[in-house]
Amino acid sequence: MASHYKVDRELNQVSQMLRNLRAFEMNSSVKFVILKANGKAFCAGGDVLSIVGSMMKGHWSFGARFYKKQLKLDYLTATYKKPLIPLIDGIVMGGGVGLSMHGRFKIVTEKAVFAMPEASIGLFPDVGASHFLSRLPGHFGEYLGLTGARLNGVEMFACGLATHFVLSRDLPSLENALQTLISSENTSIDEVINKFSQRPKLKEDSIYKRLEIINECFSKDRVEDILLALENEAKNKEENWVIRAIKSMKSASPTSLKITLRSGSRAMLFDKDKKPKWEPSKLELVSEEMVDRCFAGIDDDDWKYLKLPPSRIPPLEFLKPKL
Repeated sequence: MASHYKVDRELNQVSQMLRNLRAFEMNSSVKFVILKANGKAFCAGGDVLSIVGSMMKGHWSFGARFYKKQLKLDYLTATYKKPLIPLIDGIVMGGGVGLSMHGRFKIVTEKAVFAMPEASIGLFPDVGASHFLSRLPGHFGEYLGLTGARLNGVEMFACGLATHFVLSRDLPSLENALQTLISSENTSIDEVINKFSQRPKLKEDSIYKRLEIINECFSKDRVEDILLALENEAKNKEENWVIRAIKSMKSASPTSLKITLRSGSRAMLFDKDKKPKWEPSKLELVSEEMVDRCFAGIDDDDWKYLKLPPSRIPPLEFLKPKL
């Protein structure tokens, strides 16, 4: 019952956000919407433990209802007709990333921490991640999706996951300045944000300064080849980020890794022993046919596919393919 309660609570939260955002979009007195959070995190994502727990007990509809609502919320934020201004002042992972990464404005602070760790728990980066990760410089998106590596606010700004960097202490002043705006034009909002934004410098040990090596290793077509390239790199020049990437990928679900590149959850979420027994257990045992099945239709009379509102036309930028 406890897991059902948590799923229902999160479902209610997502439903409330949907209702509020739709109401704000239709309200002519609302010029823009600021997204922020109370506490130390912006949004660490959904309670996967409760959702998977419900599904393992046979109540798959709980998870289906939640993800249906969540994906509708992600679609709404990605196609919102008014400016959305997320203030990312803390952890932003999983579902929180889907809420904040698709709009024109993405403000981060020195307290921001980004990650898409889904492969480590047997899932795969969703919430529109295939869109924004594929548009990062080089193969940085593949690196983030396959390893679940964390970025700080400076690195998010440098790679393009954020449009502005503002010190956490300046956010209240920024909010006050934004609330005095009469115009909802992006240029006017941008001018206000720029008064508080900074251009921070990356530290020498930042992972983003390893982009050349990341491109070389993560440009391969197969996960096996990416791992081999990383292992060769570790032999030639031992760097902590390479060791961490290898360790993370080897402990992740092989199926999830392959789906992440072209989503097992029990041990990481329930046993707490950090030794998940994935099935299949090795990358070479995950065939293309097995991956294809994850993209195929579902043969279940009770299953209903997500239908997004036909009247909403996504911005051209949202649909633009990566060149």
